[in-house]
Amino acid sequence: MGMTLIEKILANHSKESVVKPGDIIDVEIDIRAARDFGGANVVKNIQEHKLKIADPKKTYFTFDCNPTGSDQKYAVNQQICRLFARDNGVKVFDINTGIGTHTLIEQGLAYSGITAVTTDSHANILGAVGAFGQGMGDKDIAATIHKGKVWFKVPKSVKINLNGKRPERIYAKDIVLELLNRFGANSLLGYSVEIYGGEVDHMTLDERITISSMATEMGCIIILFTPNDAIMEYSQFRNGRKFDVVKADLDAEYDQVFEIDLEEFVPRVSLPGEPHNTVPVSKVRGVKIDSAFIGSCTNGRMEDFRVVADILKGKKVAPGVVFKIVPATDEIWNECLKEGLINIFKEAGAMVSNAGCAGCAAGQVGQNGEGEVTISTGNRNFPGKQGKGKVYLASPATVVASAIAGCIVPHDEIPEHPVTFGPRKEIEVGTILHSSSEVLIRPKRIEGRAWYIPMDNIDTDMIYHNRYLSITDMDEMGQYTFDNLEGYEDFAQKAKSGDIVIAHKNFGSGSSRQQAVDCFKALGIQGILAESYGAIYERNAINAAFPIMTCGDISKLSLADGDTIRLDLETGKITNTTKNISVQGERFSEVQLEIYQNGGLLLDS
Repeated sequence: MGMTLIEKILANHSKESVVKPGDIIDVEIDIRAARDFGGANVVKNIQEHKLKIADPKKTYFTFDCNPTGSDQKYAVNQQICRLFARDNGVKVFDINTGIGTHTLIEQGLAYSGITAVTTDSHANILGAVGAFGQGMGDKDIAATIHKGKVWFKVPKSVKINLNGKRPERIYAKDIVLELLNRFGANSLLGYSVEIYGGEVDHMTLDERITISSMATEMGCIIILFTPNDAIMEYSQFRNGRKFDVVKADLDAEYDQVFEIDLEEFVPRVSLPGEPHNTVPVSKVRGVKIDSAFIGSCTNGRMEDFRVVADILKGKKVAPGVVFKIVPATDEIWNECLKEGLINIFKEAGAMVSNAGCAGCAAGQVGQNGEGEVTISTGNRNFPGKQGKGKVYLASPATVVASAIAGCIVPHDEIPEHPVTFGPRKEIEVGTILHSSSEVLIRPKRIEGRAWYIPMDNIDTDMIYHNRYLSITDMDEMGQYTFDNLEGYEDFAQKAKSGDIVIAHKNFGSGSSRQQAVDCFKALGIQGILAESYGAIYERNAINAAFPIMTCGDISKLSLADGDTIRLDLETGKITNTTKNISVQGERFSEVQLEIYQNGGLLLDS
């Protein structure tokens, strides 16, 4: 039996000639990168554990979270990385460059068949060029920089065939929002996804980037495309040499194959709060907006801005609407200038910022305020992610049309006169480093008071909001745990050392931030029990020696807050001792148990 695309890539970078789902292997990593928010943590981990750099030429820093350098703590972290890079011969893509993952493609570093890890949870964007990219926490990245390789569990693969002809004016964002609508945030959790089809073969690099960039929101490890001739030519030109395309074997075995009719797709928008909760744009036509945003790693590409300029030319942004535009890279920004697009944007009343992540990272334009309604091309609209307001997600065409109309409209239904603001009622104005205290005895059975949070998709912004990412002392992190999770804002004040948190599906989805694990450790939380986890969060917890267990039968425990729960890490047995009910969960894997007993991944480096 042949191998899928991800199996082929991972096998090519391991000692194994053939790998299969479930295998835990050491994977050689071609690109080892850290961003500005996680980079200082990586540096500290390397320095504290006296680690060497395996290959400086394969190690990079990318500053994209706060490319304006407008935050003092970010500025400090960036300088920590610069000094470390100078001392060790490491390349820095500084604040004038743009989004790191896009830069890796632009620079010819990422291409078909290579492997890359970064502190960016959207490193799986590299699937757009047929590369393996994975976001990881700072401990993982430090270990990878030191060893040149990292352990990885080979995931199952699914194939999605997009059949039929693509309807006119259906953009890549509409396609991925439809996929999110169909699959949600859980059904493809932990899978590698390959997308094929006649129309897919003709998709441009920019379109593939848009689709691959939302793999994380779908719960996937990665969305992989096999490069067509045009993308291979692009990658080879950028890299400066020839190389072969890596493809799945014809007899590869997939866990599932989905046949989807592309002709049924319509322009869509994600409703505030959940990227996968999407509806046709027509269902929210007329919703008044305060601001609009074009950019992010999902839609900050040249093709996106040409679409925006084509619709915006000769028109004006609606009165009272703030329209923000942020290209993904400086090269794209300069191309916009060269083609006259910047002039079109400015004449229409838009503001244009330098290249970077913008609102998603809370370090640039794109944030909104309490009560504000934003329509955005970003990939996340979790509560608090881009501010206190509501965020709808849509294609660049829908966003620019809505900016002109003053309300959400389909891109081909811009009214002759914009909707304007009227009088309103008065409203009340609004309300990394990790010290690792080594535990000498690491029990294989833990018991504590249950904090039962019966929710799916508790993402890392709900656990530890991005406004606290510049905090580098783990002891300071605990106070902010769950302060962005509705109903649990006072968790840090009420939690007691030894408590165990219990949740439902996809706990820790979203960003790659290590702080979403370390904040629990700072509070003395003993562990997490959930039905499933975001892939990056699971790795971060394991590598930090923080006990997490998985169980699909949590409902059978008849849990209530305050019950006493016992987790046997070695056998997987879970017991509600208050009610004398037991169920079987997943026991620690050999790798997880070894890292846990060693006190963390880096303590075994």
